[in-house]
Amino acid sequence: MPLPRFDRLPAERREHILGVARRHFAEHGAEGASYNKIIEAAGVSKTAAYHYFDGREDLLTAVLDGVLVRLLDALGPWEPAGDEEDFAARFAAGSTALAAHLGGHPEDLALADTAIGRTSDGPWLDWFGALVADGRRLGLVRTDVDAALMVATTAAVVRAADAWALARMATGTDPGDAPGQLWALLRGLWGAAPTGQEPGHAL
Repeated sequence: MPLPRFDRLPAERREHILGVARRHFAEHGAEGASYNKIIEAAGVSKTAAYHYFDGREDLLTAVLDGVLVRLLDALGPWEPAGDEEDFAARFAAGSTALAAHLGGHPEDLALADTAIGRTSDGPWLDWFGALVADGRRLGLVRTDVDAALMVATTAAVVRAADAWALARMATGTDPGDAPGQLWALLRGLWGAAPTGQEPGHAL
């Protein structure tokens, strides 16, 4: 996270620095962007830069945190659904809104998979927790699997589908009915285990 001195900068200056960093990371990749080139382009001296961030990784984390906030804002909070049709409609609306945001913000598109991939808890997983809990309330999500495992697995499936769709969007290829394909995958994951059939052991 940025150091306290960075938080005391005027908002416009903070956004300028993070905006320059976001462009560099989006263009050259999270691992390929040069910290020195970023701070030079942002008009920040090396001395000042180390008063704002612990280093390159700290700056990258701040940029990715910002990407994740914007993705969650586009997705919107999960609100309890009235029935299965409402649940599906809410999920589709969130997916469509997120895709629209990414289509209009190429830097967020370039960094979205990295930002999501670094998330093991916090608001991103909380969103899936609310989704799964609501699906269980409506009888749409199986209850024979531990809730935390179901949340983590649901998030992983969505991430895999998003990575596929994002890669196609980044190359200008139409991902087609990505929300519909994702919904089909999730319904398969969430479906109840066959009655009377004991699950096998993976290990």
